Amino acid sequence: MRTVFVNPERCIGCLQCEIACATEHSSSKNVASAFLEAPQPRARIHVEPGPVPSTAYPNRCRHCDPAPCAQVCPTGAIHRDRGLGVVLVDEDRCISCAMCAVVCPFDAVTFYPSAAGPGPEVAVALKCDGCVERLRRGQPPACVEACKVGALVFGDLNDLVAAGRLRATAAVLAATAAAPPGPPDPLAAWHAFGAELVAAAGHAARPTHDRGGER
Repeated sequence: MRTVFVNPERCIGCLQCEIACATEHSSSKNVASAFLEAPQPRARIHVEPGPVPSTAYPNRCRHCDPAPCAQVCPTGAIHRDRGLGVVLVDEDRCISCAMCAVVCPFDAVTFYPSAAGPGPEVAVALKCDGCVERLRRGQPPACVEACKVGALVFGDLNDLVAAGRLRATAAVLAATAAAPPGPPDPLAAWHAFGAELVAAAGHAARPTHDRGGER
């Protein structure tokens, strides 16, 4: 299955994926005018702070299978496109009960008014739809196309996981090769002295003819 894979170590928090996502889900599809629309288009990917300062993580729907959000939706507004493997929301059927948000393990569901919803003032469930229309045209999702650092990549899941493991292995090997030597031995001088004593004792114990006729 083709999906979006996240390389969090590459994310620089530029928010270009959020801008591209909101533009793709606007009526105009134009970045200059999309944010003047009503209701305002919203990003379905969210760049969140990473575990340490100066790091970031682009969080998005994982399109779980089975999907807890689809299992608890009382109106059937959330369903899976089996052909593309993405979980979609029929915004016109959403009743804003927020059950999907409660069970989502990745905090990937938000609630805002949508042009495809029941009304401009009615908040409905919004989540990543994989840019389903782009997928049907054979294009990658907008967030992937906008990411310039490779934090978001699109492809077959098995291939992406294998590539990620190769990168991790290479990083570990590089770190091991570049690791500084251990702390200095505080008894190094004594160890050297002991080695000299052992060598001298061995030399003294050798027969005279083995020492080249020394007297």
